[in-house]
Amino acid sequence: MSETNNDRRIDMGSTFDSGTQVLQFLHFLLHLACSHECSHMKRQNQQQSNTPAHAPHSPVISYSQIAMWGIIAFLLLVCFHFLGNTTDSGSRSAVAWMTARWSATTSYGVDFSIGWLIPFISIGVLIMRRRIMLSEDRKVDLWGLPIVALALFLHWGAARAQQPRISLAALIMIFWALPFTFAGWKMARHLIFPCAYLAFCIPWNFLDAATFPLRLFSTSLSAIILNGLGFAVTRSGTVIRSLSTAGLDLNVADPCSGLSSMLALLALTAVYANLTQRSLVRQMALFSLSVPLAIVGNVFRICTIAIVGRLVSRDLALTIYHDYSAFLIFPVAIVLMVALGKAVNTFSITGIRQWIAERS
Repeated sequence: MSETNNDRRIDMGSTFDSGTQVLQFLHFLLHLACSHECSHMKRQNQQQSNTPAHAPHSPVISYSQIAMWGIIAFLLLVCFHFLGNTTDSGSRSAVAWMTARWSATTSYGVDFSIGWLIPFISIGVLIMRRRIMLSEDRKVDLWGLPIVALALFLHWGAARAQQPRISLAALIMIFWALPFTFAGWKMARHLIFPCAYLAFCIPWNFLDAATFPLRLFSTSLSAIILNGLGFAVTRSGTVIRSLSTAGLDLNVADPCSGLSSMLALLALTAVYANLTQRSLVRQMALFSLSVPLAIVGNVFRICTIAIVGRLVSRDLALTIYHDYSAFLIFPVAIVLMVALGKAVNTFSITGIRQWIAERS
């Protein structure tokens, strides 16, 4: 098995050695961009000479454009599917490596199954904005080529270093840079969020490091709340021990850290904030509020499990309620997210000053 992996790494290194494929791909894109600009100018001149001034603008997709994007898609398939991964998944596809992490809900510490929904949500945002995007003037902008070059360089280095996460991030950069190159900034600005949102698809390994601190924080806060409610408990690491014989000892394990629900709530809040908030500052404010909201929801779940175990039944608390309480708490978190969104959207410094002035 080790000889096969070594052979694969050597073959990958020879494939990407000297960066010839990257330069050829960039030269091909430059040639396509120039020919696309020339054909676009000719078609625009013909439309101006044959179309009345009051006629609405309608996008025209030629067979040459279909062929161009087909060739680009094929080259991306070669780079990221056949030459995208040299790690342990048994496939050279970076996308196959990513989807394997989506399916493995317990092998990597964090549940990344939400990745299956992210591309469809991103496509949905594009569909909602399609009329605005198609109404924008399009022109070739060669400033997109340096971004494509940077992304290809990152992918080349990531393949050599066996870092498929960086390769996937480079693929997302290319998804945005190619429309920027062939359609210009006015079109590309509408693609910033849908493309950036795809980052939730990537199984970032640094999230595993946040599991234990979240467990400690949730356990400490839950113990304080339970003692405040009259349920005498003590905390030992990530274990909540009841001081009553009728109580329940809880071990807040990795799946109970709240990281998976936090990731899901972050993804949901990101798209909700982008669609409902009026400015980037408000969007970032609402997005940042989703982190404490997820922590509060997880602490509430831990506390209610302990209370049900004390007042009702230990078996009920550790089986049915433990397994299904997350499905009850997450809708509450969504309602709070909507309420916070309305509050953030109506928040203004001027309004606060007027409120203070009226009461002073």
